[in-house]
Amino acid sequence: MRKDLKKSLATLLGLAMVVGSMAGCGKSEPVATTDPATDTVTETPAATDTTATETPAATDTAEPAQDMTLVVGYDQFSSKFSPFFATTAYDQDVASMCSVGLLTSDREGNIILKGIEGETVPYNGTDYTYYGIADLEIDQKDDGTVVYDFTMRDDLKFSDGEPITADDVIFSMYVLSDPMYDGSSTFYSLPIKGMADYRSNMGSMVTYLLEAGRDNTDFTYWDEATQTAFWASLDEAGAAFVQEIIDYLVAAGYNSADDTPATCIANWGFDAPEDATTTDVFNIMLEAYDYDLATLSSTESAGTPIETLMADYDTYNKTITVGDSADHIEGIEKTGDYSIRVTMDSFDAVAIYQLGVTVAPLHYYGDPSLYDYDNNKFGFVKGDMSLIKSKTLEPLGAGAYKFVSYENGVVTFEANPNYFKGEPKIKYINFKETQAADKLTGVAQGTFDISDPSMSLEVLGNIKGYNSNGEITGDVLTTSLVDNLGYGYIGISASNVKVGDQKDSEASKSLRKAFATLFACYRDTVINSYYGEMATVIQYPISNTSWAAPKPADDGYRLAYSVDADGNDIYTSDMTDEQKSEAALAAAVSFLKAAGYTYDEASGQFTAAPEGAEMTYEVIIPGGGTGDHPAYGVLTATKEALASVGITLEINDPSDANILWDALDADTADMWAAAWGATVDPDMYQIYHSSNYMAGTTSNHYSITSDELDELIVAARESADQSYRKATYKECLEIILDWAVEVPTYQRQNAVVFSTQRVNMDTVTPDITTFWGWMNDIELLEMN
Repeated sequence: MRKDLKKSLATLLGLAMVVGSMAGCGKSEPVATTDPATDTVTETPAATDTTATETPAATDTAEPAQDMTLVVGYDQFSSKFSPFFATTAYDQDVASMCSVGLLTSDREGNIILKGIEGETVPYNGTDYTYYGIADLEIDQKDDGTVVYDFTMRDDLKFSDGEPITADDVIFSMYVLSDPMYDGSSTFYSLPIKGMADYRSNMGSMVTYLLEAGRDNTDFTYWDEATQTAFWASLDEAGAAFVQEIIDYLVAAGYNSADDTPATCIANWGFDAPEDATTTDVFNIMLEAYDYDLATLSSTESAGTPIETLMADYDTYNKTITVGDSADHIEGIEKTGDYSIRVTMDSFDAVAIYQLGVTVAPLHYYGDPSLYDYDNNKFGFVKGDMSLIKSKTLEPLGAGAYKFVSYENGVVTFEANPNYFKGEPKIKYINFKETQAADKLTGVAQGTFDISDPSMSLEVLGNIKGYNSNGEITGDVLTTSLVDNLGYGYIGISASNVKVGDQKDSEASKSLRKAFATLFACYRDTVINSYYGEMATVIQYPISNTSWAAPKPADDGYRLAYSVDADGNDIYTSDMTDEQKSEAALAAAVSFLKAAGYTYDEASGQFTAAPEGAEMTYEVIIPGGGTGDHPAYGVLTATKEALASVGITLEINDPSDANILWDALDADTADMWAAAWGATVDPDMYQIYHSSNYMAGTTSNHYSITSDELDELIVAARESADQSYRKATYKECLEIILDWAVEVPTYQRQNAVVFSTQRVNMDTVTPDITTFWGWMNDIELLEMN
């Protein structure tokens, strides 16, 4: 019955090529994710700052800043404004306003290698010159190693006036490489020489105590008293953890107060001897989770995490070294005061994007007294992220603007006079939280100067209605539309929606396919009614803007979730919508039967779920509490269809999108609707690789753990052959669909709406693209 609990609990990418605020001229949907209505978390890590520009360097004389305030309507922030730990797209935008990256890119997402003098690249018939803070030379050796040499400008400053040097880059790279780093960046996964040695044999004492077991007799890394105290404390907390589950089951009517812990826990999916105590039950659960306490806690908690119930948890949750661990990364070298070399053991297709890290100030996020490059000290204690995390609420960097405050839902920025491309024209910018439904009216009525309303047929009509010419650009509003670098999806957790204990079993996959088949069925009608021509339904979990996306003419291309449990096609070309719905429901029934659900043929109803599965599941959709989300209609139609055969789908539409993010972070969400913000390269490591679920980095929300998929993802990364990579990614996509953890829903267009009356449109960066948003060249933006 633990899914019932999870329903009550949930009632819940440095910055990765974030190409301007509300990335790609719309929403930056992750690394880490809601979409249009509240939009997505982009779980992509810090790769490259996109401050490329057509203007010369900051040494040119600039006009005084306008003593005015530009107000941008935003979705809710999560107050993680760190370039290292920001997860939502909106928090990342805050960090990017204050930051610069080591590399930059052009309007097509290509990396600029000569940023100091600038590179001129044609786009749409116009030559644009792009500037950055560094040059990059790449040398691929005959032995397969690859050397990246960075040369930085020597006249750069952070917003507080401190100089930017190679030490700041080294510091930033070491934060992202630390064994205890738990942000969304996967910089640490790059094949940098010595990276594995640096990250090995170091971790939380809790992990190692659990691995050693309560009968351990090797006290090399802790003493016997510590071990005894840990297990005693864990047993006590574990008993309370189980009692909380029992209390829930009794309150919910699944058990009576007189039932034994064993009887109660059977309704939670675990078997225990009849005389088992609550402590015994906890240890049975812990063993079932292979002593992975974090996953046990997040998955099985009835309200309070085990880490909270264990009063002295922090005493044991400290970093220890249990063997040889290198004190530096051989492949990251400081070659001069303003130069860095990174050496990789092998080619990695995404390396060039990952290497363009956000350059964070060592003197602010780290401790200069702990930095001594020659003696392998890098600005913080290895394994201790506390100093860096303590600055999460107040970012500081070298971006176009300085962070001033975050109060009452408003982030305030002030122009940075030290910005390398010149002090911005507008002195103040506010990012102001608002509901999605209020974005367009906010711009039209003067509350905001810029915002990114979720586009729909209704919104499009309203935009035209505000302008006297009846067009999307006119005397009141100016609208920019581009394809979104990302896509909408409905996610299904393999850990929470499964049969028995095996999330990769055919029965578990069949259970998820039952839901996925119905979700997929209703996409065409619902997405068309919401977006019209501004979005298309997609069949694979990848943005159609990617070169790796399968095309209809490709061999093996097929509609997502369009076969039944026997592999037979469920649709024909001449079916009506009603007939398709009936066919999809019949297929869903076949999958539920295959999953082991008990079906009464006479009544056409499912009457019981197999062990580990449920009759009721919850899906969370960030529709602002009003159903304002493109997938909402898909969920309501699926709910109605499932109800007709005895299965309940509960739709949770919280007014606060953080409810969803918290549930995903805690691994308690059964299903959810969101969207991914993609990067230029279609690398899948961050979202689907097993290590990003098992290691607790929280970026693999689907909890898909497939050795075959892992091998394919790594193989694609290591090849420079695009045709091979596309074919390999197609295999990856097929595995993801077979696990039925993701239902791709739509590829949409992003919109940014400007106030024609208050923003000087002649100063907005021209030729906005998927990879080049309005925040690029923000230092040139002026108000009327």
